[in-house]
Amino acid sequence: MVDTRKKCPEQLRSARWFAPDDLRSFGHRSRMMQLGYAEEEFMGKPIIGVLNTWSELNSCHGHFPERARDVKRGVLQAGGFPVELPALSVDESFLKPTSMLYRNLLAMEAEEMIRAHPLDGVVLMGGCDKTTPGLVMGALTAGVPMIFLPAGPMLRGHYAGRVLGSGSDAWKYWDERRAGKVTDEEWLGIQGGIARSVGTCMTMGTASTMTAITEAMGLSLPGASSIPAADSGHRRMASACGRRIVGMVWEDLTPDRIVTDAAVRNAAIVAMATGCSTNAVVHLIAMARRAGVGLTLDDLDALGRSTPLIANLRPSGRDYLMEDFFYAGGLRALMKRLEDRLDTSVITVTGRTLGEGLEGAEVWNDDVIRPLSNPVYHEGSLAVLRGNLCPDGAVIKPAACDPKYHVHEGPVLVFDSYPEMKAAIEDETLEVTPEHVLVLRNAGPQGGPGMPEWGMLPLPKRLVKEGLRDMLRISDARMSGTSYGACVLHVAPESFVGGPLALLRSGDIVRLDLPSRRLDMLVEAAEIARRRAAWRAPEPRYRRGYGYMFQRHVGQANEGCDFDYLARSFGPAAGEPDIH
Repeated sequence: MVDTRKKCPEQLRSARWFAPDDLRSFGHRSRMMQLGYAEEEFMGKPIIGVLNTWSELNSCHGHFPERARDVKRGVLQAGGFPVELPALSVDESFLKPTSMLYRNLLAMEAEEMIRAHPLDGVVLMGGCDKTTPGLVMGALTAGVPMIFLPAGPMLRGHYAGRVLGSGSDAWKYWDERRAGKVTDEEWLGIQGGIARSVGTCMTMGTASTMTAITEAMGLSLPGASSIPAADSGHRRMASACGRRIVGMVWEDLTPDRIVTDAAVRNAAIVAMATGCSTNAVVHLIAMARRAGVGLTLDDLDALGRSTPLIANLRPSGRDYLMEDFFYAGGLRALMKRLEDRLDTSVITVTGRTLGEGLEGAEVWNDDVIRPLSNPVYHEGSLAVLRGNLCPDGAVIKPAACDPKYHVHEGPVLVFDSYPEMKAAIEDETLEVTPEHVLVLRNAGPQGGPGMPEWGMLPLPKRLVKEGLRDMLRISDARMSGTSYGACVLHVAPESFVGGPLALLRSGDIVRLDLPSRRLDMLVEAAEIARRRAAWRAPEPRYRRGYGYMFQRHVGQANEGCDFDYLARSFGPAAGEPDIH
């Protein structure tokens, strides 16, 4: 084999802690011996941090204790020394008011943990929605060699002979239950069958979207994001991550060489072709900007217009789930179909080009991964809207909603809080028609707080009983990547800071024109100005603690919702820590 090393042991970052013949390094070596390690186990070897986002409340990462052992096995095989460090387990299901409130906290923790410890490289173990961008954002800023290990999707759900998709079928059958068509026994069966193994949601929700984006960006091993969590191949991939990160340390293959403008563009194209979650917009912009790539909403919209959706995966597709995607060839096969649209000269964590990583990839089911000539939808997954209601942008998922709402004009019903909205839509005397537009505000980054996934507003109960299954909804919130429907999201600026959504009143007419990418309230400019003059800012959500810091520094959705002081433009990253 060709020796690709660019470093010798004396040049390892960890050598600053252990190599000098001084009192401080004596203390470091002594404490390693206290842990039971002899000098020959760690001296002169790459020390690899295994950042593990496992917790007993994170069902998506239930297999991570075992996978951490697999990673360590690989590190040891390659001549490195693994150390496992716990990282904030930003769980999507149980963390309230929303996991998005804590994405940046995970990013800060990852960055500081990497910088402050004697780590030469890191394996990032994530997958549940916000763990992927949070870990990657922090590691990009820290700058040491890194590789991302995706949790992998769970197995497809089953109940009573039906295949169930996590999230997507929860919304579907909840509406059927509200309409009186699902019994208690059936509801319990669906509850137990919809998530039946470890791993992330097996629809193309936010988790699978973000792990696909990370792989397409070059930060995971080829094919890693598609492997189901319960598959034995997932264990082999984990140990391969451990072996490869040791090589990356010796090669000095740092993330700034991988995450380039071209790599980010590749990731955005792949996202559009997969039917990605709307949350991809917020996270991809934040990740790109941590790498110094100025990705914008307009960039994403342009790629969405020109990239066909070819992954027939729910909720944008009709029939298949992530397990089917894996059997059909996975992300490598999809990227092979997009090869002419990608910059295949970019370097990945393998040390080779993206093109080399796609060699030999094949599609095994043309209905799961469609040819470019027969897409699921002629454009990509997302569209960006502008207009007097969203001057800084809003997002919609055209392929996942009823086409009749692509152009729609109707009166609005405005709700200032989720409880107010929930009470109203359950009231069967509510005066509402299918032509109405439901609006939820005060649900953005500051208003939520944390921009919760409330944007898929439930439909009015009376209309659900009458058979309605979609209507136009608008909010400054996000929605689950497993969701679907005519939902306009991420309205920016948000209403809580005085965005135009704050000026909307029930009965106003709103017009959506998706082909023209417009969203407007049809209200006279003078009337909007009068409402603007009368508007008063609401009271802050927090008076102390992390929430107080969050609301003072979080950016808007079109900026990726990162903290202003973590942006590269704010100032240079901290250097190496002093060791005295």
